[in-house]
Amino acid sequence: MTTSPTGAAPPSAAPVDKGERRRSGTRSRPLPGGRSLLGAIGAGCFLLIWEIVPRAGVVSPQYLPPASEVLATLGERLLVPGFWVAVGDTVAGWGLGLAISFVAAVVLGFLVGSVPVLRRFTSSTVEFLRPIPSVALIPLAILMYGTDIQSTLLLVVYASFWQIYIQVLYGVADVDPVAEQTAKSYGLGRLARIRYVVWPSALPYVLTGLRLGAAVALILAVTAQLTIGSPGLGQEISVAQSGGATTLVYALIVATGALGVIVNVGVRMLERRVLHWHTSVRSETAQ
Repeated sequence: MTTSPTGAAPPSAAPVDKGERRRSGTRSRPLPGGRSLLGAIGAGCFLLIWEIVPRAGVVSPQYLPPASEVLATLGERLLVPGFWVAVGDTVAGWGLGLAISFVAAVVLGFLVGSVPVLRRFTSSTVEFLRPIPSVALIPLAILMYGTDIQSTLLLVVYASFWQIYIQVLYGVADVDPVAEQTAKSYGLGRLARIRYVVWPSALPYVLTGLRLGAAVALILAVTAQLTIGSPGLGQEISVAQSGGATTLVYALIVATGALGVIVNVGVRMLERRVLHWHTSVRSETAQ
């Protein structure tokens, strides 16, 4: 004799539409090039507002020329050889100063960071020198080198050195002590431990310091040219301001900003290429 089951069967889960699943998966992924598109839209909106404000009379065009006039002046300036000479002088001062500060900061950072006694011994000196603004050294730079490029280098090196040096110290301090002790137990010397243990661990900090130092170096290079009168875009801006060429002043400022964007994008690309194995870069590229 057979009996029919009296318990009700558990309700089955509602089927999920494959199209819905595909749509939800697509929705969670950002569009390729979305960041660049948003950046371009933001820049376009900024230029549009800039164009409208002086033409609507909110600000006098004498003090804020329309964006179209500024860009037209910049386009004309691009055809002048002297403009590219000024760009070359600015890039030379920026690049040379950044290279000097990078090498000095990395070498001293690894040396001081690897010796705890030396780090404690120099900490008070670092905390005293680091907050001194580079512009405070302008009179000293003029006294020592006049208006030559050495004055610009002095300010650029001093400002960017601390950005890189502090990051290198943080990177050396962040090394896993277990990994370092393991390398030591395998008989690796100090130089080998720095190469295979300390350097890979500190490299993200080093490149962060390079990115910060590159931006600060460009700011100080242009500032030195503005105030000291050494050759470069800063000097061109100062001369245009003295001559009352307001539109040209804004055009040169836009050129300086574009140079800063190029520097930042270049350092970012270098960072992603060198740190392609790092989790932060892999997660960024996966987005």
